[in-house]
Amino acid sequence: MRVVTVASNLPVQLRRCRAAGYASRMALRVECYAGYRGEQEPLAFWLGKERIGVRGVVDRWFAPSRRWFRVDAEDGNMYVLRHDETSGEWDIAAYRRGPP
Repeated sequence: MRVVTVASNLPVQLRRCRAAGYASRMALRVECYAGYRGEQEPLAFWLGKERIGVRGVVDRWFAPSRRWFRVDAEDGNMYVLRHDETSGEWDIAAYRRGPP
């Protein structure tokens, strides 16, 4: 029998994802803005059927084929969104609950 402990402070969609055994990655649909150099920057993303707007990109860092964006989301939480430029996929790399 497998027991899964899921943090109660995560959004319900992330809790379901982790409880289902997908703790390492959660694929996302991300709405982006492509700047004048063609670099994508997230404007909003979907957790399940919920659209979460991005108030601002707080930080960003790069690797040869990946980009990470720490975003301040409209739900009051902070997310680190990771973009794999080779496959075009996005996922949530980290999450921090905002202040109550």
